[in-house]
Amino acid sequence: MCVMRCVLVTCYFRYLTDVFKKAGIEVTSENRREIDKVIHSIVGVESKNCPAAWREVKKRLAEDEEAFVSRLRKNIGKR
Repeated sequence: MCVMRCVLVTCYFRYLTDVFKKAGIEVTSENRREIDKVIHSIVGVESKNCPAAWREVKKRLAEDEEAFVSRLRKNIGKR
């Protein structure tokens, strides 16, 4: 399960490079899981369901990217 989860996280994180940059977040191997949990929390999807989270992230970014970036920035480090 972990191997699959890590692959999925890596898979959708690469599409969020600009979002992380706008939020001032540097993704490292140490904070990757925390960021993943924050993203799942923001979009309201169970943390084990990466495909559903990615679909919701894309939807939220299309609706209001700045709001998503702001929430991400605000919630990183609070966990």
